[in-house]
Amino acid sequence: MQFGTKIAHIRRAKGLSQEKLAEMTELDRTYISSIERGKRNVSLINIVRVAKALNCPPSELFSELGDNIGQY
Repeated sequence: MQFGTKIAHIRRAKGLSQEKLAEMTELDRTYISSIERGKRNVSLINIVRVAKALNCPPSELFSELGDNIGQY
């Protein structure tokens, strides 16, 4: 959920709609929405697509996420 919130924050800061981000990544708008709501496990290839569209390194999408991420 934190990952999706981070994407939504960066997207809004860049003035992009979900539809525009979807277009830029060649992903469906509903897929972008489900990522932002924490309903998707996103593949690495799609993380890279989103990062490129947001003009940031993929690592930025993970910065400042909680310490418990990945503890399964």
